Amino acid sequence: MHADPIGVLTGPHFIDGDHACSEGAISAGCRFVAGYPITPSTEIVERIADRFPLVGGIFIQMEDELASSIAIQGAAWGGKKAMTVTSGPGFSLMMEHIGYAAMTETPCVFVDVQRAGPSTGLPTMPAQGDMMQARWGSHGDYGIIALSPNSPQECYDLTIKAFNLSEKYRVPVLLMMDECVGHMIERVVIPKAEDIEIFERRSFSGAREDFLLYQADADLVPPMAKAGEGYHIHVTGLTHDERGYPNMSLAAQGRLINRLTDKIRLNADAIADYREDGVEQADAVVVTYGITSRTVLPAVEQARKEGKKIGHLRMITTWPFPEKRIRELASKVKSFVVPEINLGQMVLEVERAAGRSKARVLSVPHAGGSVHDPKEIYAAIMESLKG
Repeated sequence: MHADPIGVLTGPHFIDGDHACSEGAISAGCRFVAGYPITPSTEIVERIADRFPLVGGIFIQMEDELASSIAIQGAAWGGKKAMTVTSGPGFSLMMEHIGYAAMTETPCVFVDVQRAGPSTGLPTMPAQGDMMQARWGSHGDYGIIALSPNSPQECYDLTIKAFNLSEKYRVPVLLMMDECVGHMIERVVIPKAEDIEIFERRSFSGAREDFLLYQADADLVPPMAKAGEGYHIHVTGLTHDERGYPNMSLAAQGRLINRLTDKIRLNADAIADYREDGVEQADAVVVTYGITSRTVLPAVEQARKEGKKIGHLRMITTWPFPEKRIRELASKVKSFVVPEINLGQMVLEVERAAGRSKARVLSVPHAGGSVHDPKEIYAAIMESLKG
């Protein structure tokens, strides 16, 4: 183990998912983090506070989550890669600023280490109850990207990916961890800096008089200029035109909101990331994300030992939802089984994507506080194959 010139601790480590997330942020080039301590995400900012002085970063413990979620956006417009970290009640408080980041096309990363709720709930115990909030929590129409790791290694890898996607699409990206993944300790391999793929922010390079703050190219994503470079910048959450000036016309609203959603919707196939195991010949497919993708493995293996054709689709990108792939599978399989540590959230998307196909969709709900007993999932798999 050693540190390379930018402070990345290369080599193998045995660390938990929270600490791996911290290292992923450093590797991605994040140099500004604002946060307010909240279980079970606190270890992320504790490590950031310890490591940032060594890599030239700034960590600020803000007075609350509202201040944290807007401070990172000021840092982003100042040219930095920025992140905030929270859980449960803090995530709820940040919703307005997630919408603001979407509207102003501010690249930044929000990490939510999910715990059981609502309200204070079970602060030290796992859940996956924030998945719909991640997509629809702020008001109005907008697009976001959300990623769900299932291991400390993925907490590292997907934090880097979150920053890359945020910079590429100029959108807030949410890393939807959970308490189990955040606190489990496993081997995490950190590559050398030169082996890490980094997407750098696309900056405006033309004449200042030609600069339009939100003039998008064919990919629907405008280049960005940072404050202090001499360009005229007006950043507002109001509906605005290509210059960034408020424009209350229906035409401006239509152009802007459709572009904000289309830059994610039309790129959904490129953004979507999932892993499949045994789905092509399957009669039933178990659809999972996060820690639940590991809980299901004994149930899937037991069913296969008994001769059942069971596939497993693990979503890494949960938003945008991989509806195209689910729709393809729905025309082939008898059923989907969707275990979640909530009372049924992403299962609604599976049902929507399956549409009018004959495939049954079975939810395996869990109110939170622990992971599923694999026996529950096994029973659901067996039930899904009936009829």
